[in-house]
Amino acid sequence: MPDRREEAGQDQVFKRDLLKVLPHLRAFARGLCGRADFADDLVQETAIKAWGARDRFTPGTNFRAWTFAILRNHYLSELRRARHQTDYDPDAAERLLVIDAEQEEGLHLSDMEDALKKLSPERREAVLLVGAGGFTYEQAAAISACAVGTMKSRVARARAELTRLLAMEPAALSGSDGAAAQHARK
Repeated sequence: MPDRREEAGQDQVFKRDLLKVLPHLRAFARGLCGRADFADDLVQETAIKAWGARDRFTPGTNFRAWTFAILRNHYLSELRRARHQTDYDPDAAERLLVIDAEQEEGLHLSDMEDALKKLSPERREAVLLVGAGGFTYEQAAAISACAVGTMKSRVARARAELTRLLAMEPAALSGSDGAAAQHARK
């Protein structure tokens, strides 16, 4: 049975590792949900859950993957809980009232965010884990609780879909109806 000093030392190591992974968790959360406020809430809840479960973490295993799995599971739980609720999206309302200047032709970060939002949740998660998160296919598959082949397929399809979406006109990307997207494919 570990003594109090040993437990305190383990808590300090855990705390240090948790603080190091927070920016990565935030980036992953932001990619999953697309909203900074919700991403911050997800990361905070993940940190709380990880701290509460620190005795279940096996030292020497992949701490980052463990915390990403906690975040992912919490995010999915929140999606299931909020399935029947809708939020007022001020950004969407603003886009309906404001027309962007047509002279801006380059790819903007907001175009990539819009394209990511159009991906299915599974594909978005896969491309964020492997592409942005730097996880191997095996690690990403373990986090997502799926087969490695499934993860590879999701990433490949997500990349192909992102390429197609980013080739569209920017107005088609942020449009809420399929008519704009249909027009851009012609």
